[in-house]
Amino acid sequence: MAAHNDLGSWGEEYAEDYLKRNGYIILERDWRYGRSKVDVDIICKTPDRRTVVFVEVKTRAAEQITDPEDAVDIRKIRHIGRAAHEYVQMHDVVEELRFDIIGIIGRKDSPNIQINHIEDAFNPLLV
Repeated sequence: MAAHNDLGSWGEEYAEDYLKRNGYIILERDWRYGRSKVDVDIICKTPDRRTVVFVEVKTRAAEQITDPEDAVDIRKIRHIGRAAHEYVQMHDVVEELRFDIIGIIGRKDSPNIQINHIEDAFNPLLV
């Protein structure tokens, strides 16, 4: 596995732990439908169980010119929207929906890992 894949997997694990510590209920990780290459990093419910959240995680080893969450472009938002639509249909989701981004700067052995959780970061219906 390439180093960037290792970093991405670690970032998703770190984000999952962060969400659990904050009361979220994890439903899926790396969820994809059919043979699609489009996936959702984390699907969870808010602590009050009223909202299903589709979370895109972006991890960078060190600070760069742009924040990790800036890597979620229109194309990615559309893909997440399609995947979310499939998930909602397959699982008869009736709760509210929300789309979050978690940006992480650091790596497994970093002493100072930065995490930025942007709730309600985008609406795929508006792009």
